[in-house]
Amino acid sequence: MHLRAGPILLVAAGGSAGTAARYATALALPPVGGLPLPTIAVNLVGAFLLGVLLESLARSGPDDGGRRTARLLLGTGVLGGFTTYSAFSLDTAELLLAGRVAEAALAVAITLVLGTSAAVLGILLAHRTARAEPTPAGRAAE
Repeated sequence: MHLRAGPILLVAAGGSAGTAARYATALALPPVGGLPLPTIAVNLVGAFLLGVLLESLARSGPDDGGRRTARLLLGTGVLGGFTTYSAFSLDTAELLLAGRVAEAALAVAITLVLGTSAAVLGILLAHRTARAEPTPAGRAAE
């Protein structure tokens, strides 16, 4: 799969869409109370959606064919382009350089704690809503 045009184009197309969605979010959501709300929002939503997507794909079978395509296009591409570590880092640095240490610490805490929580919730949601695997013939359901 390395350096093949198909997977690279999937990631690039998805990344373009995700980046456009992030930009639209930044235009729609102004910073609140000195916090970089657009960056926090896209990272939390992206973490949740990535948890749902990857858990759903993992439960549906091996990472090949349509599942691999979905992972590359939606996970690595769209959600990779939508979320942003670089903007998170820059926003934090700008707050620190402006002497706004409390806001910087709050933004970091929100992003890390709630981002991880969002990913876990996404995984749990996908786990709970996954279709039960069919019971093989001749075996009683447990």
